Amino acid sequence: MTTLVTGAAGFIGAAVCRALVAQGDTVLGIDNFEPYYDVALKQARVADIQAGAGGEGFAFERCDFSDREALASCLEGRSIERIVHLGAQPGVRYSIENPHVYATANIVGHVNMLEYARHNAIGHMVYASSSSVYGGNEKVPFSVEDRTDHPVSLYAATKRADELISESYASLYRLPQTGLRFFTVYGPWGRPDMMPWLFTSAILEGRPIQVFNHGKMQRDFTYIDDIVAGVIACLDHPPADDGAQKPGGSHAPHAIYNIGNNRSEELMKVIGIIEDACGRKAEIEMRGMQKGDVERTYADISAMERDFGYRPTTPVETGFPKFVAWYRDYHGI
Repeated sequence: MTTLVTGAAGFIGAAVCRALVAQGDTVLGIDNFEPYYDVALKQARVADIQAGAGGEGFAFERCDFSDREALASCLEGRSIERIVHLGAQPGVRYSIENPHVYATANIVGHVNMLEYARHNAIGHMVYASSSSVYGGNEKVPFSVEDRTDHPVSLYAATKRADELISESYASLYRLPQTGLRFFTVYGPWGRPDMMPWLFTSAILEGRPIQVFNHGKMQRDFTYIDDIVAGVIACLDHPPADDGAQKPGGSHAPHAIYNIGNNRSEELMKVIGIIEDACGRKAEIEMRGMQKGDVERTYADISAMERDFGYRPTTPVETGFPKFVAWYRDYHGI
């Protein structure tokens, strides 16, 4: 069974590729190495997958899926059974100043993947959404039944648009899809623009860290291994086209799930865990709330637990020290 993984050089994409190959699947990974952050890190992730695969089960192509012709050329003649569509332009704050990048990668690119899937009889497409779609939701934990029509960032709006477009494709073409709303993913090989990397590098180098909303922030931090386990569980179980209502409300073969740690952790607590792992205290600069940000996230994962037996196993007390250890090793510290 060949699985196509988009965003294969990204944080979550690379981890999913690694896990699929380890269980014996054949994987084709694609990525365009977009320089939103250091391309060398993306290249290192791909090299790590290739080294682990030992030349078996993993192929990689440089391809921009938001370019329809380039995508068609890249995939021509290949036999793909299922897709894990994780490629996207990430970042809430970056979207405020760079809207066109998000419209192209996250909306046009998503449509291109759906078009490929429907014209090639793909059995199941799992795609990445985001907890950002909940906006400033004050009800916790966030449920897939909650309203998602008040996004506070363009990034969130593009992810909600992806869900709606996927619903139309599932309804019109009976294309089985599962959308996953990821909650603050962290761990080894993580992104340099995210809090764990930013805070770890600053603390180890003796630079101050900027803490927004004066530290009054809570996040459902989810370790990468728990995310990967959920992605693969969903991938192996496409939603049935039986007219029954799916998580998220669809009667077509389209389900939407939250995938998180099911705990909302205080940011200042997590900073303390990172300080302990680094062996030194952080110099903290308190800041106000950033535009496009939210104060709290918290995932209701009851649907994932019911349908797939999903339970995350990595608490922040274990996960963040693992990230710091990887960071030290990666940078030779």
